[in-house]
Amino acid sequence: MKKNPTRTTPRDPSLTDALIPLIALIAMLALSVYLFSSDSSGGANQVALLLAAMIAAGVALKNGHGWPAIQQAMVHGISTAMGAILILLAVGALIGTWMLAGTVPTMIWYGVQILDPSWFYAAACLICSIASLSIGSSWTVAGTLGVGLIGVALALGVSPEITAGAVISGAYFGDKMSPLSDTTNLAPAVAGSELFTHIRHMVWTTVPSYTLALLGFVLLGLDIDAPAGDEAVSLGSLDAMRGQFDLNAWTLLPLAVVFLMAMRKFPAFPTILFGGLLGGVMAVILQPSQVLAFADAPDLAPWLAMLKGVWVAFANGYVSTTGNPAVDDLLTRGGMSSMLTTIWLILCALAFGGVLEHAGLLQRLIQSVLAAAKSTGSLIASVLVTCIGVNVLAADQYIAIVLPGKMYRAEFRRRGLRARNLSRAIEDAGTMTSALVPWNTCGAFMAGTLGVATFAYLPFALFNLINPLVSLLYGYTGFSIEKMESADEPEIDGFEPMAPAPDR
Repeated sequence: MKKNPTRTTPRDPSLTDALIPLIALIAMLALSVYLFSSDSSGGANQVALLLAAMIAAGVALKNGHGWPAIQQAMVHGISTAMGAILILLAVGALIGTWMLAGTVPTMIWYGVQILDPSWFYAAACLICSIASLSIGSSWTVAGTLGVGLIGVALALGVSPEITAGAVISGAYFGDKMSPLSDTTNLAPAVAGSELFTHIRHMVWTTVPSYTLALLGFVLLGLDIDAPAGDEAVSLGSLDAMRGQFDLNAWTLLPLAVVFLMAMRKFPAFPTILFGGLLGGVMAVILQPSQVLAFADAPDLAPWLAMLKGVWVAFANGYVSTTGNPAVDDLLTRGGMSSMLTTIWLILCALAFGGVLEHAGLLQRLIQSVLAAAKSTGSLIASVLVTCIGVNVLAADQYIAIVLPGKMYRAEFRRRGLRARNLSRAIEDAGTMTSALVPWNTCGAFMAGTLGVATFAYLPFALFNLINPLVSLLYGYTGFSIEKMESADEPEIDGFEPMAPAPDR
């Protein structure tokens, strides 16, 4: 009888093994940016990520992992983002139909009338903060109010990059502090803290960070000069836009419905998709002549032509043809197809992250960071660096919360530090920096939705940049770092945490 060959157990990776794909990725991304500049996310970064995944796979094969398991790890890594990909497609469809319905043009029109350029950035941040705090979703806020505010910025002639930074800062304030947010529930769950204890402890780092960010947006607004020439959409151009659409309060009904559904905790994908469908219905009711002109199907019956117009906006977005270049550039947006390059980036990034996690390379890097943490300050710094690193390497915000939470939880307890310190540090870095990485699901979403490249808005996402630094400062000074009174304290730092919400 023939014996089965003995299956060897894969070897643990060395630090060199873990560093090889990381160094390769950094080198290829740097070359991508050098060769393609701002166009690197259009395909060059995807190539770099996929090649880095194959290099990581080579390391895994060397250590005894089989190719079927490696390929399955890639597929599993990609599968974690399927919910995010569906949301991306829904947001693209929503933007297209909201353009056709006049929803976004109405937001732009009234925004230009109400918002003064000198305090526009701060106002954008505040508006998004209030909205995200009430619904707990940064993605929903960016995909609705954020799109309108970017349009207002272009109309006012102010920087869309700074505006995107203000929108993201505001959106992530609520995503971090709202008890309705999935990340706000997830962080204390994995760290061993309690939801409202976690939120109260985050106030120490969040309030000063947000205040500094808001002050920064005020100062940036003071430097705005009145736009001239082609730098802004002229009043005549806005009048042309008003002549093309029937702009009234009814066009904002889809926006109100989406926010009401979000507040009632409907899942993000059906909420946004329904908002897109409602935008199509409102386009037919409020802008029938515009829908017929957009469909450009004189041989069809009017109702079929309208259906075709909404369908095209859903799939490929709205294309403005006023003949006014400023208005046409402003309003030509959206469609599911506009999100495909972003989805391509996410797929390649998560394939890379899946191999790193399966082969133990990510865990090996974290162990090296943990071993170097001797003091409380360096331990907090290690958590922050790990969360940022996982956001870069694994390309997903949830992994950047769950993995460090699991790996540092026992060490915090061993050193007599309350779990709320760990959950706060995870949010200060894991949640906040996810939108600053172009191939992370959050960074790719924000860039694709707002139409501003991640590296372009990154210097102006002030709240997201300041918050980890404040957390680092507190770690080394010991300010607001709470210690356990005895080693016999229960494992859970308070009551049992709420279950995290299933979407962003």
